[in-house]
Amino acid sequence: MINEIQSKTSQYSAQQLIEYVVKRFEGRIGLASSFGAEDQVLTDMLCKLTSAATIFTLDTGRLPEETYRLMEQTRDKYGVRIEILFSDRADVEEMVNEQGPNLFYESIENRKLCCRVRKIKPLKRRLAALDAWICGLRTEQSTTRTGLLRVDADETFGLIKVCPLADWTTEQVWDYIRSNDVPYNELHDKGHPSIGCAPCTRAVEPGEDIRAGRWWWEAPEHKECGLHLHAEDDKRRQETEK
Repeated sequence: MINEIQSKTSQYSAQQLIEYVVKRFEGRIGLASSFGAEDQVLTDMLCKLTSAATIFTLDTGRLPEETYRLMEQTRDKYGVRIEILFSDRADVEEMVNEQGPNLFYESIENRKLCCRVRKIKPLKRRLAALDAWICGLRTEQSTTRTGLLRVDADETFGLIKVCPLADWTTEQVWDYIRSNDVPYNELHDKGHPSIGCAPCTRAVEPGEDIRAGRWWWEAPEHKECGLHLHAEDDKRRQETEK
């Protein structure tokens, strides 16, 4: 199936690809949004296709206030229902009581534990009801995403992952946002090209790469939370950590 979709859509624009997969996986596909610039582009494209778009987001409990404001702006502009996923309360309580509220600064293992509890587990729960998901990854974003395909098997969650903007540049993203009056996170105007949880995100310095402000205390090859790891990438990363 994946080869068929890749071949069929190889020359499609991002908008055309979204339209194709929404029809192909009708009722079994959703957009996972973290309300970054790319996700806002995809939300705009998706809402232009259907008034019944499935869009969900992870509320880790540690998001910046600016992200919550953007959630409201997005709901108001597009009239769309955004499903908010929460972590399991017992898991969070156990983790924080044992490791402390800011455990992620202490080690890569702790940071990955926090991501697993606050992000991966609730996302896995939601994706279990889908056959495909759409996300805003781009190859330009990180050294961990250089092999990204627009349509691929997601071996972590067992479904198809669609990345319509995989080959887009940052300039293309922002040209679309400005041309289509797409709401975006005000932190982007304050030097935050990539935005996650508040304690794990900082503004970047001139000359730094796009994701330098995410988990800035870690090496670039470790800067994934586990939501977007390809099996081979994860295997290589584990080898480097031995």
